[in-house]
Amino acid sequence: MRKRAAFGAVAAAAFTAVLATAPSASAEPNPPGCAKEYFCAYSGENQTGQLVLKTKGNWSGNVAIRSVFNNGVAFPGADHVDVTYTSPGGGETACLHYNPGPGAYKVNAVAGVHITKVVWRGEC
Repeated sequence: MRKRAAFGAVAAAAFTAVLATAPSASAEPNPPGCAKEYFCAYSGENQTGQLVLKTKGNWSGNVAIRSVFNNGVAFPGADHVDVTYTSPGGGETACLHYNPGPGAYKVNAVAGVHITKVVWRGEC
């Protein structure tokens, strides 16, 4: 629990929340190459550049990213994702809701961030 509480400070430096506002009436359109039910990561900000990770299940490895998008669907117990990442300031885990929220479902990252694990889970 303490690790998640500390995320707020680290997130300001590593992840910049995008669209962490009230839920929209409908889901945002799929980003390039990222169909519903997938978690995707991109080499550019705002889901641009190369699609460097696309997973429908849990994943581990090491990939440099600049933005991510949880395009999951409502599925109790497995529609949010814990994203473990390393950054120039250290490492952390962030939980992302599925598109369209409520809560953050897409984020931009500063240069030097690498995702090392994605785990599907229930509510954040």
